[in-house]
Amino acid sequence: MPIHPPSLASRTGLALGLSLALAAPAFAASAASADGELIPRSALFGNPERSGAQISPDGRYLSWLAPVNGVMNVWVAPAGEPAKARAVTDDAARGIRSYAWSYRSGTLLYLRDSGGDENFHLYSVDVAQPGAARDLTPYPKTRASLVRLAHRHPDRILVGMNDRDPKWHDLYEVDLGSGQRKLALQNNDRLAGYLADGDLNVGRATRSREDGGSELLASDGKGGWKVVDTVPFEDSQTTEYEGYSDDGQLLYLTDSRGRDTAALYAIDAAGKKSLLLEDARADVGARLTDPVSDRVQAASVYYLRQQWKPLDPAIGKDLQWLQDKLGAGEVSVASRSLDDKTWVVGYGAAEEPGTTYLYRRGGAAPELTRLFSSRPALDGQPLVPMWPVEIPSRDGKTLVSYLTLPKSADANGDGKPDKPVPLVLLVHGGPWARDYYGYNAGSQWLANRGYATLRVNYRGSTGFGKNFINAGDGEWAGKMHDDLIDAVDWAVKQGVSKKEDVAIMGGSYGGYATLVGLTFTPDTFKCGVDIVGPSNLETLLKTIPPYWASIFEQFARRMGDPRTEAGRKQLAERSPITRVDKIVKPLLIGQGANDPRVNQAESDQIVEAMRKKNIPVTYVLFPDEGHGFARPENSMAFNAVAEGFLAQCLGGRAQPIGGDFKGSSISVPAGADGVKGLSEALKTHTQQVKK
Repeated sequence: MPIHPPSLASRTGLALGLSLALAAPAFAASAASADGELIPRSALFGNPERSGAQISPDGRYLSWLAPVNGVMNVWVAPAGEPAKARAVTDDAARGIRSYAWSYRSGTLLYLRDSGGDENFHLYSVDVAQPGAARDLTPYPKTRASLVRLAHRHPDRILVGMNDRDPKWHDLYEVDLGSGQRKLALQNNDRLAGYLADGDLNVGRATRSREDGGSELLASDGKGGWKVVDTVPFEDSQTTEYEGYSDDGQLLYLTDSRGRDTAALYAIDAAGKKSLLLEDARADVGARLTDPVSDRVQAASVYYLRQQWKPLDPAIGKDLQWLQDKLGAGEVSVASRSLDDKTWVVGYGAAEEPGTTYLYRRGGAAPELTRLFSSRPALDGQPLVPMWPVEIPSRDGKTLVSYLTLPKSADANGDGKPDKPVPLVLLVHGGPWARDYYGYNAGSQWLANRGYATLRVNYRGSTGFGKNFINAGDGEWAGKMHDDLIDAVDWAVKQGVSKKEDVAIMGGSYGGYATLVGLTFTPDTFKCGVDIVGPSNLETLLKTIPPYWASIFEQFARRMGDPRTEAGRKQLAERSPITRVDKIVKPLLIGQGANDPRVNQAESDQIVEAMRKKNIPVTYVLFPDEGHGFARPENSMAFNAVAEGFLAQCLGGRAQPIGGDFKGSSISVPAGADGVKGLSEALKTHTQQVKK
C-alpha cells in the first residue's frame, strides 16, 4: 500500500536455527575485477551535492537543495552568479526535500515533517532573511497541502489543513506577509480536493463515493454542492480532474472513461470537452504548462521510455533542440520564469545520475549553461546501462520491466547476458505506482556488487491503462505475485540467472511482496530484504492515516474489506503473518519507528512470530524514520547491512560496514549475529555515540 495512496496530487537447504553468517560462495572472487572498483555506498546513497534546482518566477534567483552540516537545505544565488549561493534555511534534522518559490518576491515555501510522521507543515522563508523561517501551519498533528499559488495575487496562497478534523482538510487563504490564515471553506462535505483558478476562486471540488469512485462538485449557489460529473470505481485510478488554467476558462483532466489508457482533455467554460493527447499503450503523464496562463503546452507518454508530445509547436522546437543538444537520455523542465525566458532543465540517463542546466530562450540564439551534476562523486565510476524489456505473463499480459546487468555478465554492453549471475528482483512500492527507466541507485549498487536486477511493473502498477491496474484488484499475493514469478522465470530462461540464485527485495508493497515470496513461494527465492512492508493486511488497514479516509473504499475494494467477514478472511489468507512457518530462507527486515502508513507493529509482529518458531531473522529499526529512510546516514547504514546480507546469500562483493553507521540512529532488535560484522559494527557505533 502507499504504501502510496491511490492517486487523486531467504537460505538454500539450511537447517532452521543456523546463523546466516555463512562464507560467501566462490562467485565473489571471480567477479571482483570484471565489475570494476567498488563504488562507495556514500557516493550512491549519501546526500547529493546539489539537486532540485529552480528559477524564481521573476528570474532573479536560482535555488537548489544542498547539504549544510550534512543536512539538506535550500540554497539561493543570484541567477547570473551561482557561485554566490548561500543557505537560506537551517534545518538540522531530516532535511528539506520539497520546496517551491511563491510569487511574493524573494519568498520560498517548503514542507517539513518530524521524524517521518508525515504531518508536513508548510514554512515560508524570505531569502533576504535566511534562517528566519515561519511555520504557516503551526498546529499539532496537522498535515498541510499547498493547493494553489497565483501570480496575480503574490501575497496570498491557498492551503489545506486538517487541524480541525484529522480526516478532512479545510481550505484556508494564508497571507505570506503576516502569516495569518483566513478560512476559505470548511470541509463539512468529505471533500477530497479543491480546484482553484488564478484568482484563488474554488470552481470545483472532488469527493470520493461510497462505491470507491469519485465525483466532481460545483457550488449549488446555496452554500452547498451539486454533483456535475461522476467517475466509476474502475476508472478511479486513471481519471482525475487536475486543475484550472489561470483565467478559469479551461479545466484539465486525464480520463479513461470509455477507453483503457488515460487521455488528456480540456473542458472549456461552455462545457465542451476536447481531446488533447492520447496513446494506446500508456497513460498521458507529465505536463509542461505556460507559466502565466497555466495552459498545457506539452505532455508526455511513458511506456518503455518517456516521450514528450508538444501541443504548442514553439515548445516542441525547444524540447527537440534540448534533446538534440543533450543526448539520448531523458530531458525534463523543472522550472520556468514568468517571462518564460529562463528554464531550469534536467538531463539524465541510466548511467548518468542527473545534470542540471540553465536554458536561456527567446534571444537571437538559445543558450544552454551547465550548472551542476547532482552526484559528481559518481563521475568516472563503472555505471552500467538499463534495458527496458517486455515480459509476457502466464495469462497474456505484457509486463514492462527494466533489466540491469553487471559488467561481468555483459562485457559488450548489449543488454544480453554473457553468463548467468545472481539476480535481485527489486519490487516497487505502491502498489499503485510504477518503475521507470533512468539512473537508479539501487540497480547501480547491486550491479557493481555483481548482481543483475530486474524491476517489474506487475499488474496493479500505474501508467498502462485502467485494465492493467484493475487486474490487480483482489490479487495481493495472487496474480500480482504470479507476475513476479513469471518475470523470474523469464530471466532464468534468458540466461540472466540460475533459478537457485534469485533474491527478492523491496520497500512498502515491495516489502510485502518480499514477505509473500518467502511465505507463499518459499522455494523460489534464496533470501529476501523487506523494507517497511506490511505483514498483516487486516491490521494494516486498521492503522492507515486518518487523512486517507477519502480513499479507504479504494483499499477495501482492491485488497479486501475489513468490515466484512469475507473481506477479513481474504485479508488473512493473503497475509504473510499467517504463513510464518513456511519461511526457510534468510530474511532481513528494515523499519522506521514513526511510519504512519505501515506501522512498526507490522514488522514487530512477524519478527516475534519468527522468533517464537526459532526462525532466524535480522531486524533493523530506525527510531527517527517513517515510511522509508530519508536521512542519508540511515539509508547508508541499512544498505551496509543489506550489502553484507546479500553477499552471504548470493555471493556478490561487499564493502565492509566500516564507518557507515556514523550519524545513524540504527538499532537491531533481533538477529544482529545474522550478518557478518554487524554485531561488531554496532558495538563500535554505540561506543562512539556514548563518547
